[in-house]
Amino acid sequence: MRAVRFARLGILTRRIEETRWRTSVKTNKEALEDNRVKVTVTVGAEEVDKRINKTYRDFAGRYNFPGFRKGKAPRKVIDNALGAEAVAATVSEGLVNEGYPFAIEAEQLFPMGQPTFSADEVAKQGQPYEFSFEVEVKPEYELTSYEPVEIEMPAAGASEAEIDEQLETMRGHYVEFVDASASKKMKEDNYADLKIVATDETGKPVETVSSDSRLYAPATGMLSAAFDEQIMGIKKGDTREFELLVPVTEDSVLLQPLAGQKVKFEVTCNVVKKKELPEVTDEWAKETMGFEDVADMRTRIAQSIEVQKEGYLPRLKENNCLQALMTRIEGEVPGALVEQQQANLLQEFFGQLQGAGMTLDGYLKMQNITSDQFKEDIKAQATDEVKSGLALDAWARHNNITATDEDVLGEFVKAGVPEPEAMMEQWREEGRLYLIREGVIRGKAVNNVMDCAVVTETSEPAKDPAVEISADDAKEAEEAAVAVTDEVAEAVEAAEEAK
Repeated sequence: MRAVRFARLGILTRRIEETRWRTSVKTNKEALEDNRVKVTVTVGAEEVDKRINKTYRDFAGRYNFPGFRKGKAPRKVIDNALGAEAVAATVSEGLVNEGYPFAIEAEQLFPMGQPTFSADEVAKQGQPYEFSFEVEVKPEYELTSYEPVEIEMPAAGASEAEIDEQLETMRGHYVEFVDASASKKMKEDNYADLKIVATDETGKPVETVSSDSRLYAPATGMLSAAFDEQIMGIKKGDTREFELLVPVTEDSVLLQPLAGQKVKFEVTCNVVKKKELPEVTDEWAKETMGFEDVADMRTRIAQSIEVQKEGYLPRLKENNCLQALMTRIEGEVPGALVEQQQANLLQEFFGQLQGAGMTLDGYLKMQNITSDQFKEDIKAQATDEVKSGLALDAWARHNNITATDEDVLGEFVKAGVPEPEAMMEQWREEGRLYLIREGVIRGKAVNNVMDCAVVTETSEPAKDPAVEISADDAKEAEEAAVAVTDEVAEAVEAAEEAK
């Protein structure tokens, strides 16, 4: 309890000092070119005197001065021993170090780089102290319109089309492949049971490809597009022989180990197959899917879709609103901001990658994307995030949306830090509180944009990953999986730099 009381006493003391500081310091902002500002900070003479007096006391207690006990040396002795400017320089440095973060807060600045400081004189007894700094700040953009955005959204409930789409997905899990007629020829949308004999350049069988009976479908990546071309039109009992050069860029899982080599194929069609989906009947719904009947199955599907929508429709609305708002940004966003955001995304991505125990190459293969696509994706995402942020800033300024100290403190409370008030004051003293303010303001702005949005409901099914439903789990709330492959892309540049 004593530790808690001391902590609270420390907070109270800091608040008293901060109040005194605020009343004694004045700031003035001047806009310069290229998103730079000049801020002049003036500290009142009373505060300067208090700092000078305190610094003399500190020096007297810190250093040994012959003939005087610690803490008892007079000012003249201290000046003679350390130099007449020692105290003034120390006080001036302290005022600048405290004045800069105070000015950032007072003028609500978002610095984008390191400041450059200037001062004509050092602090003097009985006189105010003035210094200035220049710093690049986040650019302010305007929107072409501040009218409510207009977006389209799927209805909150489950439409018949969405239920049908989900039902088709469920049927697809129970597809059967039945023999087609002997005269049926292989087409791109067919399947075939093939006998494949594959040999490499030395005549050695390629075991991973060869099979007496392999169910094969074109354009699935099992074998190459060139292989697919050779078997088009084949029917039951036909045999075709051909030779293919496997490209070094081959993506086929089975042929990739043979990249750059010639492979000889002898392919016999055992039979062409066709897909047969189960008929949706009460019997199938009950015996296969575990529902009472088709009506019960459709009701359960509708319930699951509604639960999913409760999870992802708010995110979809936010995304649609931001996409609409971004189009109103006037001018191109600065490349430096995009690069900075790319670096942030990269850092986050590599952290996730490491946590998953994956390599960058492994991720690229899993996503089936190239390094160039990866870089393009991350740049596009970074650009969109910068645009949406600047658009929200403009919307907030236009609508007088601000972040109070209570709002900022609330963020520290939500973060679960042990002493949120103390942590907030520490961030204030370090000049970092603007980062929290920006997040609060943008959060308020996006909520305001969403609240004001003009929404038109569409009849098309909502684009979200389908979820297979059974009688056992139909009542459970399944989370909607919103794919965000954009969020992972830019690692190539950093990976190449790290080589």
